[in-house]
Amino acid sequence: MKLDILVLAVHPDDAELGCSGTILKHIALGKKVGIIDFTRGELGTRGTAEIRDGEAADSAKIMGLHARENLKFRDGFFENNEAHQLEVVKMIRKYQPEIVLTNAMHDRHPDHGRAGDLANDACFLSGLSKISTQLDNEEQTAWRPGLVLQYIQDRYIAPDIIIDITPYFDGKIAAIKAFKTQFFNPELDEPDTYISSPDFFESVIGRAREFGKAVGGTYGEGFTSRKLLGVDNLFNLR
Repeated sequence: MKLDILVLAVHPDDAELGCSGTILKHIALGKKVGIIDFTRGELGTRGTAEIRDGEAADSAKIMGLHARENLKFRDGFFENNEAHQLEVVKMIRKYQPEIVLTNAMHDRHPDHGRAGDLANDACFLSGLSKISTQLDNEEQTAWRPGLVLQYIQDRYIAPDIIIDITPYFDGKIAAIKAFKTQFFNPELDEPDTYISSPDFFESVIGRAREFGKAVGGTYGEGFTSRKLLGVDNLFNLR
């Protein structure tokens, strides 16, 4: 299946926190969107990898994803090296996305920046025809996305673009809350963590409000680009 947008996320719930409003908006526009999670989040303090698998599947249904896979890289210890790059290249070539959205360039969690670099490098390498990859015993064709953007995560990074997600914000919250073990849930007897506090969830809402206000909406999601972005004409700007 060819996708219009492929989201590369190191942990299940990264895509939900960073860009699920954008995912929902583009699916509503008729675009095909999928997520590749790099790890199962097995080092997370709350819940288990098996529970996270189920939560990711629940969230995928809420968003109406066209595909979701997990590469099962080692949480916390994967590397941006040839072996990992080739596995990501296989996914890019499998789904041939026009656009890739991926982890922040740097963040509080060291996995985020490393995954962002891994995704960016894999997107470039995927376009080199002399790099050979096979999937299901078939040779893959080289493919390079036309645009790679990083969603903004815990640390504030000034965005290069902001997507107005106001009509889709409730869906974003529902997708995040599908990860019942990870975020604030007074019904669970789990250890307190940085992301399980009510304040963390309020900060997610506050960030969305800040970005939304900047573009004349109520809620928004910000993205950065490693290259300059152009527009066709000044009348297409918001």
